[in-house]
Amino acid sequence: MNTEVLAGNILKLVGGENNVASLVHCATRLRFKIIDNSKVNQPELEALDGVITVVRGSGQLQVVIGNRVPDVFRAIGAISGLLDDSKSNKAAPEQQNSASVLGRLIDLVSGIFTPLLGAMAAAGVLKGALAIVLAAGWMTSKETTYIILHAASDSLFYFLPMLLAITSARKFETNVFVAVSIAGALIYPSIQQLFTAGNPVTFFGLPVMMMKYTGTVIPIIFSVWLMSILERFLNRHIHESVRNILTPFFLLTLMVPLTLMTIGPVGVSASEAVASLFVSIYGINPIIASALMAASWQILVIFGVHWGFVTVFINDISVMGHSYLKAASSPSVFAQSGALLAVMLRTKDKKLKALAGSSFIASLFGITEPGVYGVTLKLKKPFICAVIAAGCGGAIAGYAKSSAISMGMPGLLTLPIFYGEGFIGFIIGCVVAFAASLVLTLLVGFDDPALKATAQTTPSAPTPREKRTVSAETSAAATTAPAAQVVNEQIAAPISGTVIPLTAVDDKVFSSGIVGQGFAIVPDEGRVYSPVDGHIASTFASGHAIGINSTGGAEILIHVGINTVQLEGQHFQMQVKEGDEVKKGQLLLTFDLDEIKQAGYDTVTPVIVTNSEAWREMKISDKPHSRFGEPVMALSL
Repeated sequence: MNTEVLAGNILKLVGGENNVASLVHCATRLRFKIIDNSKVNQPELEALDGVITVVRGSGQLQVVIGNRVPDVFRAIGAISGLLDDSKSNKAAPEQQNSASVLGRLIDLVSGIFTPLLGAMAAAGVLKGALAIVLAAGWMTSKETTYIILHAASDSLFYFLPMLLAITSARKFETNVFVAVSIAGALIYPSIQQLFTAGNPVTFFGLPVMMMKYTGTVIPIIFSVWLMSILERFLNRHIHESVRNILTPFFLLTLMVPLTLMTIGPVGVSASEAVASLFVSIYGINPIIASALMAASWQILVIFGVHWGFVTVFINDISVMGHSYLKAASSPSVFAQSGALLAVMLRTKDKKLKALAGSSFIASLFGITEPGVYGVTLKLKKPFICAVIAAGCGGAIAGYAKSSAISMGMPGLLTLPIFYGEGFIGFIIGCVVAFAASLVLTLLVGFDDPALKATAQTTPSAPTPREKRTVSAETSAAATTAPAAQVVNEQIAAPISGTVIPLTAVDDKVFSSGIVGQGFAIVPDEGRVYSPVDGHIASTFASGHAIGINSTGGAEILIHVGINTVQLEGQHFQMQVKEGDEVKKGQLLLTFDLDEIKQAGYDTVTPVIVTNSEAWREMKISDKPHSRFGEPVMALSL
C-alpha cells in the first residue's frame, strides 16, 4: 500500500480528522490523541497493510508503522489540518479530566520532548565523535575547525530552554513567540553575567537568586505552563481590540521577573535534586541498578511509560553532563537485535523470516518497535530471552560505570554518544546482550508458525477440532468440499440478501483481503443474525459491526455498510453485548436499511474471517441469493 493510501485509511479508521485532538510521531509510531475512542475501528486499523500493530496506552492511540512513519505523518498532514500549529486541542474537558495522572503526565512529556529527539541524537553523535577526535589527538580544542563543529554539536543543549519553550508552548496552547522570549531572557548574556559575577541582584528591592539557565529543562517548562494560565486569564479580561499587544506585554513584564525570582531557582534546585537522587541510588549498587534498568526498558517502551525516564536522562545530561541510566538502558536494544536474528535464522516461515530480517536491520540502528511488536513479543519466548540478556548486558555497563553524554536512540550510528569513562565496558555489555539473546533464543526456541501449520495439515496428527463431532449442518455442507477434505466450520448467511465476492466491495480495506477472506451480502432487510455458534468477541459503540468467535475456531467480523461508523450509532441497535454466548440464528443487531441508504451510505455487508491464515481451504457457495441461516462458506483445516 502506498503512503498516501495508507495515510488516508489510517485517518479514516481513527474516526477522521475531527476525532483527533493532536498528532505527533516518534521513531516508529504515530501517536494520536483521540477525542472519542468509540469512533476508532481498531481491528481494521491493525489489519491495514503497512500497520504493524496498534497500542492503546498513556492516553494515546499509538499506530506502529516502522521506518515509514515520517512519510505517513507528512501524508496525513497533506490531507488534513492536523499538523497546523494553530490547530487547537479539541479534546473535551471531561475526557481530559478522566485520564489518569500517569497517562496525562506521559502524554505531556512525550509531546514536549518528542520533536527534539531527532536533533538531539544528531547533535549527540557529533559531540561524541568530537570527543573521540580530541582523545585520539587528531585535533585540538583551539583549532577553528573544532570550535565550529563544537558549536554545531553543543548549541542545541546550550539553547535547550528556547527549544523547550517552543514545544511546551505548543503543548500548553499558548503564544510560542512570547514563550521563546521568556526563555531567551533567562539565557541573555547580561543575565548570565549577573550569575557569573556573584553580586546581589534585586528587582524593585526584592532579592533575585541568580542561577545558570543554559541547558536547563524544568524551569522553562513550568514557566510556560504558568504563562498559558495567565494568558487565558488576560485574554478573558482584555478587550480584543488591544489584546494582541497588551497580553504579550503583561506576559513578558510579569513572567520574566517571576521566573528569575521563583520558578527558575526552584526548577534548577529540583533538577539538581533529581539528578543527585538517581546518582545516589546508582551509587548504592550500579550493577543491580543498571541490570534492572536494561531488563525493564523494553517493557516500559511497550506501555509507553519510558517517557518518564527520558526526562530524567535529559535532566541528568543538562545538570551533570552525562547520564548513567541512559547508558544502562541501551543494552536492551542490542538484546532485541540478537533475538530477532535468532528468529530469522531458525524460523521456516517465509513471512516471519522476512519480517524478522528487516526488523533486525532496523534494530541495529536503534529502532526496536517493529521487531518487538511484530516478532519477539508475539512469539513470547524470544522477548523473554532478550529481557534476560539485556539484564546481563546492563550489569556489565553498570560495573564499568558507562554513561551517555547526549540523547539518542542506542544503535551502531550513535555509539559515540557513550564515549568516555566506561565506553569499553558499554561496548562489551551491548555485545554480551546481543550474543546472549541470540544464543538463548536459539536454544529455547519458539512456536514457529510454519511448524504449527505443518502439524495442522498432517493427516496422522489430527487436531482437536478434527476430533470434534461435526454438527448436522456441517455434515451436510461437507459435500461442497473436496471428497477427502473434512469441513471443520461452516458460516451461514447472517443477513438475507445477494451474495457478492469481497473483491466487488467498494472499500480497499475489505476488497484487498488484508483484513481477511470472506464474502459480502447486499442486504434485503435490516436484521443481522449469528452465522455460527460461539460468543461475542467485540461490539462497537456505533453499532455498525460485531465480532464473533465460533466454537469451531473461526474469528468472524460482520461489518454493516461502508463507512457507516460515521453515523455514530444512528439507525443501529445492538441486541447483544461483548462476552455473550450466542447460537446460530440468534438476532445480533438491527438497523434501518432505508435510512442508511438515504443518508448516502453503501449498505453492502462484508462477512470476514479475520483468522483466514488458520484455515487450509475456504470454499464459498456460488448461490447468488441467500436467506439468513443458509450455508455460504465452508472452512477446512
